[in-house]
Amino acid sequence: MNYRKLGKTGFSVSEISLGTWQVGGKWGDPFSHDNADKILNAAVDAGINFIDTADVYGDGESEKAVGRLVRSRSEQIFVATKCGRRLQPHVADAYQPAVLRQFVEESLRNMQLETLDLVQLHCPPTDVYYRPEIFELFDRLRDEGKIRHLGVSIEKVEEGLKAIEFPNVATVQLIFNMFRQRPPELLFKEAARRDVGLIVRVPLASGLLTGKFSPQTSFSAEDHRNFNRNGEAFDKGETFSGVDYATGLAAVEELKQVFPGDSQLAAFALRWILMFDEVSCVIPGASRPEQILSNLKAAEMPALSAEQLQAVRNVYDRKIKPLVHHTW
Repeated sequence: MNYRKLGKTGFSVSEISLGTWQVGGKWGDPFSHDNADKILNAAVDAGINFIDTADVYGDGESEKAVGRLVRSRSEQIFVATKCGRRLQPHVADAYQPAVLRQFVEESLRNMQLETLDLVQLHCPPTDVYYRPEIFELFDRLRDEGKIRHLGVSIEKVEEGLKAIEFPNVATVQLIFNMFRQRPPELLFKEAARRDVGLIVRVPLASGLLTGKFSPQTSFSAEDHRNFNRNGEAFDKGETFSGVDYATGLAAVEELKQVFPGDSQLAAFALRWILMFDEVSCVIPGASRPEQILSNLKAAEMPALSAEQLQAVRNVYDRKIKPLVHHTW
């Protein structure tokens, strides 16, 4: 495993880490602590030392599983959670320091930890990034020993650029993949200049970039890839990176020609992300332990060639960019 510095946190984190949105089972399935324990322990066994969760994953059950892992292992494991998405309705006015404090304290209880390594605002509405009192709260929580660092999870480049103006923002979590190529244009450069770590989520565009989907692939009624394609439940960009499914499939077929052979497209897609030095880590999810080992193949691959990088860019420019580039 290779490790990279997570911005101003100073943490040295595995470049392939783990996101836990579906760690207790696939989207829509009941949470399975047995399955979660197997996945989490397989991750640590493989050298992963950074786990990303949130209080809404499994309605707190994911946090409980992550806390149990940390307490049971001797290795240093950095834990990141998120807060804010429990607000109903999820609007800017609902973001209040007292409520966010309560969420952080509940996460501490869920995980049975004294301190959280990283707490991230969980994709708040854009207006929240213009309210200093929200960010000041986390300075107080740090002084109280409840958190070590603050981060933000964003939907739009604009939000990341605004967030990192606050000096206590140590990390930005964002969607970045072969189908979402806008962030390097400015956000990556500004994050590096301010020593802000970049955590990449949705690296495989909700599975599109595994190359395993077809027009006949079906998703369960509870799977966001079925019910959120047009943003019915939350930001459209979280599902297939906001790319129309048929368009995504066509682009994937072209990418398979760029990376022919027996290797899975998913490993190349993850390796493509790691070609950007500004990225601290990528957090693909897993719904079974075998997927951990599959994801780790990317860290062992040689660097992509200039020709391969240009070919990926060409596919994006022709198939994807005109449709979504400036949306996020």
